[in-house]
Amino acid sequence: MRIQHWQDVASLLVGVWLVVSPFALGFAGAAVWITIALGLAVILFAVEAFVIPSYLEEWGEMLLGLALLLAPWTVGYEQVSATASSVLSGILVIFLAGWELLTDRDFTTWWHDRWHHRAG
Repeated sequence: MRIQHWQDVASLLVGVWLVVSPFALGFAGAAVWITIALGLAVILFAVEAFVIPSYLEEWGEMLLGLALLLAPWTVGYEQVSATASSVLSGILVIFLAGWELLTDRDFTTWWHDRWHHRAG
């Protein structure tokens, strides 16, 4: 297991926060289970990045971040703290995944080769 990007460690920490935040902030209702499930998924993608480094997990993290952004309104979170935690965590997950994609040599090489050869 090798850590290639510090963003994966940061994503792991955001995932841990998501798992403990319902208890730390006193969420109730559906927000508890959705936050824990999305947090575990973020943790899973971050750990997967340590074990099998690839740029594909960042796309999964971006989708999870989007789910975190939308969950308060699609599910109807009752607490402002649940909404704020979900939205801020979602923004952070998307930001970290995007940053990692922009700095990942495998992805930038693939992206350049894919679009450079199509143009030519």
